[in-house]
Amino acid sequence: MMKELVEMMSKALVDRPEDVTVNEVEGEKTTIFELKVAAGDLGKVIGKQGKTARAMRTLINAAGTKMGKRYVLEIIE
Repeated sequence: MMKELVEMMSKALVDRPEDVTVNEVEGEKTTIFELKVAAGDLGKVIGKQGKTARAMRTLINAAGTKMGKRYVLEIIE
């Protein structure tokens, strides 16, 4: 469910949504989402001074807290 949320938010931001991939890496206590986008869309996902990326991280952290899990978003270049 969280993977789909990250994917949906990312696809809404970029010019090339077909290039968005989200890889889910589950650990014992933490789940890491590795987000890859087209090179030209990297700035759109990060935003000015990282505000967009910070907002996405805040959303998944809030949802994770409600579900009793810890989620981390990594944006892969």
